[in-house]
Amino acid sequence: MAIPTAVVPVSEIFELRRSVLRAGLPAETAVFPEDSDPDVFHIAAYDGSGALRACGTFFPDPLPEAAAPGGRTPAYRFRGLASDPEVRGQGYGQAVLAAGLAEIGARGVRHAWCNGRTPATGFYQRQGFTRLGEEFVLDPGGAHYVFVRELTD
Repeated sequence: MAIPTAVVPVSEIFELRRSVLRAGLPAETAVFPEDSDPDVFHIAAYDGSGALRACGTFFPDPLPEAAAPGGRTPAYRFRGLASDPEVRGQGYGQAVLAAGLAEIGARGVRHAWCNGRTPATGFYQRQGFTRLGEEFVLDPGGAHYVFVRELTD
């Protein structure tokens, strides 16, 4: 059975994003500056009863220097990819990412990237992303790598 996804307003996904990625922190730490970008979109994934189970935020941001030395290659970056811990490993995060990548491709952009948490390395690599550079720390969030993927038709 395919997992239903939809492009939704940030208000639909905000509480899941906050509870998973900023647990114990003030709500404002889960507000992203990109949320107000006119080209941003948010993807939600739902279970069979219509409950929100995963989400992600996607916005225009050129590939980082490590992926495109000397250039400003158009790309979409995503962040806030979060799955309800009760359903982690059941394909909801993958469904959000697949829907987001499809939307990026529909917008004519051929590259996607993120600063992904180190423990999610295997997830991103299974989705066709390449890890670039050295590990770095973001606050809040902990250890991360840059992950990049070229989209194909």
